Amino acid sequence: MPGSFRKLSELPLVIPVFPLDGVLLLPGGQLPLNIFEPRYLNMLDDAMAGERIIGMIQTRANGAAPDDEREPSLAPIGCAGRVTSFAETSDGRYLVTLTGVCRFRAGDELPVRTPYRQVRADFSSFAADLREDGPSSADPAPLLAALRRYLDHRGLAIDWTSAETAPSDALINSLSMALPFDGMEKQALLEAPTMDDRRETLVALLEIDAAVGDDDDPPSIQ
Repeated sequence: MPGSFRKLSELPLVIPVFPLDGVLLLPGGQLPLNIFEPRYLNMLDDAMAGERIIGMIQTRANGAAPDDEREPSLAPIGCAGRVTSFAETSDGRYLVTLTGVCRFRAGDELPVRTPYRQVRADFSSFAADLREDGPSSADPAPLLAALRRYLDHRGLAIDWTSAETAPSDALINSLSMALPFDGMEKQALLEAPTMDDRRETLVALLEIDAAVGDDDDPPSIQ
């Protein structure tokens, strides 16, 4: 795990958040970001001057009218990442990589003067995210079979040698982050309590996508 975060007590109680729908960061995963909006450039400046922690989180519908100027409500759970790569372009953009550290439950949002949002982060339910577990003993065959059907359905291709030899947990997280699932599906993968739960959710999503079009009505995940 990047940095010196070994215990939940070492994580900050308040973190800046970057609401970005359809984007997923998982513990141990790496997320490249192209930052250009002024308030998030400000957020990066402040983060780099401190512990380099930023919370990636999605939003959820709040029932407001389309012209309502209120900030959208935040999803209940996000993932804190640490800036592990940073570069500035000639036109003032920041190219950064966030490496996932630990999921958090978004608590109260602070009435801050910064242009970006900040929340109290409750990491207490996700202590396992800081542990470096050994290799998974789960059979990778069901996941690989579902992935093959998904890719065939979408007309996509991957390096199968890399997929078949990758550690199971790394493959699950990289697929969860990289595949074009919608926001609700990404949130379901994030909120899966354990890696086994995430694997099952991922396989279900792959199979549902591959089955759409085979019947009149798409299957339900429920």
